[in-house]
Amino acid sequence: MITSPPRSNTPDDATERTGRDGHPTRPAHRRGPDASPYVDLTRAEWSALRERTPLPLTADEVEQLRGLGDVIDLDEVRDVYLPLSRLLNLYVGATSNLRGTLNTFLGDAGNGHGAQQGTPFVIGVAGSVAVGKSTVARLLQALLARWPEHPRVELVTTDGFLYPMKELQRRGLTSRKGFPESYDRRALTRFVADIKAGKDEVRAPVYSHLIYDIVPGEELVVRRPDILIVEGLNVLQPALPGTDGRTRVALADYFDFSVYVDARPEDIERWYLGRFRKLRATAFQNPFSYFRKYTQVSEEEAMEYAQTMWRTINRPNLLENVAPTRGRATLVVRKGPDHKVQKLSLRKL
Repeated sequence: MITSPPRSNTPDDATERTGRDGHPTRPAHRRGPDASPYVDLTRAEWSALRERTPLPLTADEVEQLRGLGDVIDLDEVRDVYLPLSRLLNLYVGATSNLRGTLNTFLGDAGNGHGAQQGTPFVIGVAGSVAVGKSTVARLLQALLARWPEHPRVELVTTDGFLYPMKELQRRGLTSRKGFPESYDRRALTRFVADIKAGKDEVRAPVYSHLIYDIVPGEELVVRRPDILIVEGLNVLQPALPGTDGRTRVALADYFDFSVYVDARPEDIERWYLGRFRKLRATAFQNPFSYFRKYTQVSEEEAMEYAQTMWRTINRPNLLENVAPTRGRATLVVRKGPDHKVQKLSLRKL
Protein backbone atom coordinates (compact mmCIF):
# COMPACT_ATOMS: atom_id res chain seq x y z
CA MET A 1 0.00 0.00 0.00
CA ILE A 2 1.30 3.48 -0.86
CA THR A 3 1.40 5.77 2.11
CA SER A 4 1.56 9.56 2.07
CA PRO A 5 5.08 11.00 2.56
CA PRO A 6 5.85 12.37 6.01
CA ARG A 7 5.74 16.03 6.83
CA SER A 8 8.90 17.91 5.96
CA ASN A 9 10.26 21.39 5.27
CA THR A 10 9.83 21.92 1.54
CA PRO A 11 10.25 24.81 -0.89
CA ASP A 12 6.65 26.00 -0.71
CA ASP A 13 6.13 26.14 3.04
CA ALA A 14 7.84 25.08 6.25
CA THR A 15 4.76 23.20 7.41
CA GLU A 16 3.34 21.87 4.18
CA ARG A 17 2.28 18.30 3.47
CA THR A 18 2.48 16.35 0.23
CA GLY A 19 -0.82 15.69 -1.55
CA ARG A 20 -1.85 12.63 -3.51
CA ASP A 21 -0.15 13.97 -6.60
CA GLY A 22 3.20 14.09 -4.79
CA HIS A 23 3.19 17.88 -4.70
CA PRO A 24 2.91 20.09 -1.66
CA THR A 25 -0.35 21.46 -0.32
CA ARG A 26 -0.28 24.46 1.99
CA PRO A 27 -2.66 25.47 4.74
CA ALA A 28 -4.31 28.80 3.97
CA HIS A 29 -3.02 30.43 7.16
CA ARG A 30 0.64 29.95 6.10
CA ARG A 31 0.60 31.53 2.66
CA GLY A 32 2.44 34.69 3.62
CA PRO A 33 5.52 35.74 1.62
CA ASP A 34 7.90 35.02 4.52
CA ALA A 35 6.57 31.53 5.31
CA SER A 36 8.98 29.68 3.00
CA PRO A 37 12.69 29.08 3.53
CA TYR A 38 13.08 29.42 -0.26
CA VAL A 39 13.17 32.29 -2.75
CA ASP A 40 10.86 31.37 -5.66
CA LEU A 41 11.93 32.54 -9.11
CA THR A 42 10.26 32.27 -12.49
CA ARG A 43 12.33 30.98 -15.37
CA ALA A 44 12.69 34.51 -16.75
CA GLU A 45 13.82 35.90 -13.37
CA TRP A 46 16.32 33.09 -12.96
CA SER A 47 17.63 33.44 -16.52
CA ALA A 48 18.44 37.11 -15.96
CA LEU A 49 20.86 36.11 -13.18
CA ARG A 50 23.38 34.65 -15.61
CA GLU A 51 24.53 38.23 -16.40
CA ARG A 52 27.23 38.06 -19.09
CA THR A 53 28.28 34.47 -18.52
CA PRO A 54 29.15 33.05 -21.96
CA LEU A 55 27.56 29.82 -23.16
CA PRO A 56 30.45 27.34 -23.52
CA LEU A 57 28.50 24.46 -25.10
CA THR A 58 27.43 23.91 -28.69
CA ALA A 59 24.13 22.39 -29.82
CA ASP A 60 25.96 19.15 -30.70
CA GLU A 61 27.48 18.94 -27.21
CA VAL A 62 24.09 19.46 -25.60
CA GLU A 63 22.66 16.72 -27.83
CA GLN A 64 25.35 14.31 -26.61
CA LEU A 65 24.61 15.13 -22.97
CA ARG A 66 20.84 14.85 -23.28
CA GLY A 67 19.14 11.77 -21.86
CA LEU A 68 16.69 9.66 -23.86
CA GLY A 69 13.30 11.36 -23.85
CA ASP A 70 14.62 14.67 -22.49
CA VAL A 71 13.92 17.73 -24.64
CA ILE A 72 16.66 20.00 -23.37
CA ASP A 73 18.10 22.45 -25.91
CA LEU A 74 20.44 25.44 -26.03
CA ASP A 75 17.71 27.79 -24.81
CA GLU A 76 17.14 25.61 -21.75
CA VAL A 77 20.89 25.47 -21.07
CA ARG A 78 21.19 29.24 -21.47
CA ASP A 79 18.14 30.10 -19.35
CA VAL A 80 18.46 27.53 -16.57
CA TYR A 81 21.80 25.77 -16.31
CA LEU A 82 24.15 28.61 -17.24
CA PRO A 83 22.90 30.75 -14.32
CA LEU A 84 23.22 27.68 -12.09
CA SER A 85 26.82 27.16 -13.15
CA ARG A 86 27.50 30.83 -12.31
CA LEU A 87 25.89 30.43 -8.89
CA LEU A 88 27.89 27.28 -8.19
CA ASN A 89 31.09 29.01 -9.27
CA LEU A 90 30.33 31.73 -6.72
CA TYR A 91 29.65 29.08 -4.06
CA VAL A 92 32.98 27.38 -4.77
CA GLY A 93 34.78 30.71 -4.46
CA ALA A 94 32.98 31.59 -1.23
CA THR A 95 33.86 28.19 0.23
CA SER A 96 37.52 28.75 -0.62
CA ASN A 97 37.39 32.17 1.06
CA LEU A 98 35.76 30.67 4.14
CA ARG A 99 38.49 28.03 4.28
CA GLY A 100 41.08 30.81 4.20
CA THR A 101 39.25 32.58 7.03
CA LEU A 102 39.35 29.42 9.12
CA ASN A 103 43.06 28.94 8.47
CA THR A 104 43.68 32.56 9.47
CA PHE A 105 41.83 31.90 12.72
CA LEU A 106 43.80 28.72 13.40
CA GLY A 107 47.11 30.41 12.60
CA ASP A 108 50.14 28.41 13.68
CA ALA A 109 47.87 26.09 15.67
CA GLY A 110 46.47 24.86 12.38
CA ASN A 111 49.78 23.22 11.50
CA GLY A 112 49.19 20.68 14.21
CA HIS A 113 45.42 20.50 13.94
CA GLY A 114 44.79 19.95 10.26
CA ALA A 115 44.92 23.36 8.55
CA GLN A 116 42.78 22.93 5.44
CA GLN A 117 44.56 22.79 2.08
CA GLY A 118 41.37 22.55 0.03
CA THR A 119 38.98 19.66 -0.51
CA PRO A 120 36.53 18.97 -3.35
CA PHE A 121 33.28 20.90 -3.51
CA VAL A 122 30.50 18.27 -3.51
CA ILE A 123 27.14 18.70 -5.29
CA GLY A 124 24.20 16.31 -4.93
CA VAL A 125 21.58 15.90 -7.69
CA ALA A 126 18.37 14.09 -6.71
CA GLY A 127 14.98 13.33 -8.24
CA SER A 128 12.73 10.58 -9.56
CA VAL A 129 13.42 7.99 -12.20
CA ALA A 130 12.85 9.55 -15.67
CA VAL A 131 12.70 13.14 -14.40
CA GLY A 132 15.94 14.09 -16.16
CA LYS A 133 18.35 14.31 -13.22
CA SER A 134 21.10 12.43 -15.11
CA THR A 135 20.98 15.02 -17.90
CA VAL A 136 21.15 17.82 -15.30
CA ALA A 137 24.19 16.20 -13.68
CA ARG A 138 25.99 15.76 -17.00
CA LEU A 139 25.23 19.35 -18.04
CA LEU A 140 26.56 20.69 -14.75
CA GLN A 141 29.70 18.64 -15.14
CA ALA A 142 30.30 20.03 -18.64
CA LEU A 143 29.49 23.64 -17.70
CA LEU A 144 31.43 23.72 -14.43
CA ALA A 145 34.53 22.21 -16.05
CA ARG A 146 34.67 25.22 -18.41
CA TRP A 147 35.29 27.61 -15.50
CA PRO A 148 39.06 28.15 -15.14
CA GLU A 149 38.88 28.01 -11.32
CA HIS A 150 37.82 24.34 -11.24
CA PRO A 151 38.56 22.40 -14.44
CA ARG A 152 38.48 18.93 -12.83
CA VAL A 153 34.84 17.97 -12.34
CA GLU A 154 33.91 14.33 -11.69
CA LEU A 155 30.44 12.76 -11.85
CA VAL A 156 29.48 9.65 -9.88
CA THR A 157 26.05 8.01 -9.90
CA THR A 158 24.80 6.07 -6.91
CA ASP A 159 23.86 3.12 -9.17
CA GLY A 160 27.33 1.75 -8.55
CA PHE A 161 26.44 1.32 -4.89
CA LEU A 162 23.35 -0.79 -5.50
CA TYR A 163 23.78 -4.25 -4.06
CA PRO A 164 24.57 -6.82 -6.78
CA MET A 165 21.55 -8.82 -7.97
CA LYS A 166 22.67 -11.91 -6.07
CA GLU A 167 22.77 -9.92 -2.84
CA LEU A 168 19.39 -8.31 -3.58
CA GLN A 169 17.96 -11.78 -4.12
CA ARG A 170 19.51 -13.03 -0.87
CA ARG A 171 17.94 -10.11 1.00
CA GLY A 172 14.57 -10.43 -0.75
CA LEU A 173 14.93 -6.94 -2.27
CA THR A 174 14.70 -7.57 -6.01
CA SER A 175 11.30 -5.86 -6.14
CA ARG A 176 12.69 -2.95 -4.09
CA LYS A 177 15.59 -2.07 -6.38
CA GLY A 178 16.09 1.68 -6.21
CA PHE A 179 14.59 1.97 -2.71
CA PRO A 180 17.02 3.22 -0.03
CA GLU A 181 17.54 -0.26 1.44
CA SER A 182 18.78 -1.63 -1.92
CA TYR A 183 21.97 0.43 -1.70
CA ASP A 184 25.13 -0.17 0.28
CA ARG A 185 24.65 3.19 1.98
CA ARG A 186 27.63 2.75 4.29
CA ALA A 187 30.00 2.21 1.34
CA LEU A 188 28.48 5.15 -0.57
CA THR A 189 28.81 7.51 2.39
CA ARG A 190 32.37 6.35 3.05
CA PHE A 191 33.24 6.91 -0.63
CA VAL A 192 32.09 10.55 -0.55
CA ALA A 193 33.60 11.10 2.92
CA ASP A 194 37.00 9.93 1.62
CA ILE A 195 36.79 12.29 -1.35
CA LYS A 196 35.72 15.15 0.91
CA ALA A 197 38.66 14.34 3.20
CA GLY A 198 41.02 14.95 0.27
CA LYS A 199 42.28 11.41 -0.30
CA ASP A 200 44.45 11.11 -3.40
CA GLU A 201 42.51 8.22 -4.90
CA VAL A 202 39.05 6.81 -4.14
CA ARG A 203 37.39 3.89 -5.94
CA ALA A 204 33.74 3.05 -6.61
CA PRO A 205 31.96 0.04 -8.16
CA VAL A 206 30.55 0.36 -11.68
CA TYR A 207 26.92 -0.37 -12.61
CA SER A 208 25.78 -1.42 -16.09
CA HIS A 209 22.27 -0.56 -17.26
CA LEU A 210 22.80 -3.09 -20.05
CA ILE A 211 23.13 -6.09 -17.72
CA TYR A 212 21.14 -4.39 -14.93
CA ASP A 213 23.83 -5.23 -12.38
CA ILE A 214 27.20 -4.30 -10.90
CA VAL A 215 30.07 -5.12 -13.29
CA PRO A 216 32.37 -7.62 -11.53
CA GLY A 217 35.96 -6.40 -11.16
CA GLU A 218 35.33 -2.99 -12.73
CA GLU A 219 35.95 0.22 -10.76
CA LEU A 220 35.66 3.97 -11.19
CA VAL A 221 38.71 5.80 -9.86
CA VAL A 222 38.33 9.39 -8.65
CA ARG A 223 41.53 11.39 -8.05
CA ARG A 224 41.18 14.65 -6.10
CA PRO A 225 38.66 16.54 -8.28
CA ASP A 226 37.93 20.23 -7.82
CA ILE A 227 34.21 19.40 -7.84
CA LEU A 228 32.38 16.09 -7.37
CA ILE A 229 28.77 15.67 -8.54
CA VAL A 230 26.85 12.80 -6.92
CA GLU A 231 23.64 11.90 -8.78
CA GLY A 232 20.96 9.49 -7.62
CA LEU A 233 17.41 8.87 -6.44
CA ASN A 234 18.09 8.93 -2.73
CA VAL A 235 21.14 11.16 -2.25
CA LEU A 236 19.19 13.53 0.04
CA GLN A 237 17.94 10.81 2.39
CA PRO A 238 18.45 11.60 6.09
CA ALA A 239 20.63 9.27 8.13
CA LEU A 240 19.00 6.27 9.74
CA PRO A 241 19.67 5.28 13.35
CA GLY A 242 22.21 2.50 13.80
CA THR A 243 21.50 -0.76 15.56
CA ASP A 244 22.58 0.95 18.77
CA GLY A 245 19.94 3.66 18.25
CA ARG A 246 22.51 6.39 17.56
CA THR A 247 22.08 8.62 14.50
CA ARG A 248 24.68 8.16 11.79
CA VAL A 249 26.14 10.63 9.30
CA ALA A 250 24.07 10.97 6.11
CA LEU A 251 25.48 11.21 2.59
CA ALA A 252 23.95 14.68 2.21
CA ASP A 253 25.95 15.88 5.23
CA TYR A 254 28.96 16.01 2.89
CA PHE A 255 27.21 18.10 0.23
CA ASP A 256 28.11 21.76 -0.24
CA PHE A 257 25.13 22.28 -2.57
CA SER A 258 22.24 20.10 -3.70
CA VAL A 259 19.71 20.15 -6.54
CA TYR A 260 16.33 18.40 -6.60
CA VAL A 261 14.75 17.98 -10.06
CA ASP A 262 10.98 18.09 -9.57
CA ALA A 263 7.87 17.40 -11.65
CA ARG A 264 4.35 16.12 -11.11
CA PRO A 265 4.13 12.32 -10.77
CA GLU A 266 1.69 12.02 -13.68
CA ASP A 267 4.15 13.82 -15.96
CA ILE A 268 7.05 11.65 -14.78
CA GLU A 269 4.98 8.53 -15.42
CA ARG A 270 4.32 9.64 -18.99
CA TRP A 271 8.04 10.34 -19.52
CA TYR A 272 8.95 6.99 -17.96
CA LEU A 273 6.63 5.06 -20.27
CA GLY A 274 7.80 7.03 -23.29
CA ARG A 275 11.42 6.32 -22.45
CA PHE A 276 10.68 2.61 -22.01
CA ARG A 277 9.06 2.53 -25.43
CA LYS A 278 12.13 4.17 -27.02
CA LEU A 279 14.54 1.87 -25.17
CA ARG A 280 12.56 -1.12 -26.40
CA ALA A 281 13.35 0.02 -29.94
CA THR A 282 17.02 0.77 -29.23
CA ALA A 283 19.11 -0.36 -26.23
CA PHE A 284 16.87 -3.31 -25.34
CA GLN A 285 17.62 -4.79 -28.77
CA ASN A 286 21.18 -5.57 -27.65
CA PRO A 287 21.53 -9.36 -27.27
CA PHE A 288 23.19 -8.84 -23.87
CA SER A 289 20.48 -6.53 -22.53
CA TYR A 290 18.70 -7.67 -19.39
CA PHE A 291 15.49 -6.27 -20.89
CA ARG A 292 15.81 -7.92 -24.32
CA LYS A 293 12.90 -10.22 -23.43
CA TYR A 294 10.57 -7.21 -23.71
CA THR A 295 11.48 -6.77 -27.37
CA GLN A 296 10.26 -10.30 -28.12
CA VAL A 297 6.69 -9.79 -26.97
CA SER A 298 3.99 -7.49 -28.29
CA GLU A 299 4.22 -3.77 -27.55
CA GLU A 300 1.03 -4.05 -25.53
CA GLU A 301 2.56 -6.74 -23.29
CA ALA A 302 5.83 -4.79 -22.93
CA MET A 303 4.06 -1.57 -21.99
CA GLU A 304 1.84 -3.41 -19.53
CA TYR A 305 5.04 -4.56 -17.80
CA ALA A 306 6.39 -0.97 -17.79
CA GLN A 307 3.16 0.32 -16.25
CA THR A 308 3.36 -2.38 -13.57
CA MET A 309 6.96 -1.38 -12.81
CA TRP A 310 5.89 2.23 -12.44
CA ARG A 311 2.84 1.45 -10.32
CA THR A 312 4.49 -1.06 -7.96
CA ILE A 313 8.09 0.20 -7.71
CA ASN A 314 8.91 3.62 -9.13
CA ARG A 315 5.83 5.57 -8.05
CA PRO A 316 5.82 4.22 -4.47
CA ASN A 317 9.55 4.93 -4.21
CA LEU A 318 8.97 8.48 -5.47
CA LEU A 319 6.15 9.21 -3.04
CA GLU A 320 7.54 7.40 0.00
CA ASN A 321 11.26 8.13 -0.28
CA VAL A 322 12.35 10.53 -3.01
CA ALA A 323 9.79 13.38 -2.94
CA PRO A 324 9.94 13.83 0.86
CA THR A 325 13.64 14.77 0.52
CA ARG A 326 12.84 17.70 -1.78
CA GLY A 327 12.83 20.14 1.12
CA ARG A 328 16.44 19.24 1.98
CA ALA A 329 17.74 20.59 -1.34
CA THR A 330 19.52 23.91 -1.81
CA LEU A 331 17.79 24.39 -5.16
CA VAL A 332 14.56 22.86 -6.48
CA VAL A 333 14.20 22.87 -10.28
CA ARG A 334 10.54 22.40 -11.30
CA LYS A 335 9.65 21.06 -14.72
CA GLY A 336 6.35 21.42 -16.52
CA PRO A 337 4.51 18.76 -18.58
CA ASP A 338 6.76 19.47 -21.60
CA HIS A 339 9.98 18.70 -19.64
CA LYS A 340 10.83 22.43 -19.68
CA VAL A 341 11.86 24.13 -16.44
CA GLN A 342 9.18 26.58 -15.31
CA LYS A 343 10.20 27.63 -11.81
CA LEU A 344 13.16 27.45 -9.44
CA SER A 345 13.28 27.70 -5.64
CA LEU A 346 16.59 28.67 -4.01
CA ARG A 347 17.08 28.15 -0.28
CA LYS A 348 17.67 31.32 1.70
CA LEU A 349 20.85 31.70 3.76
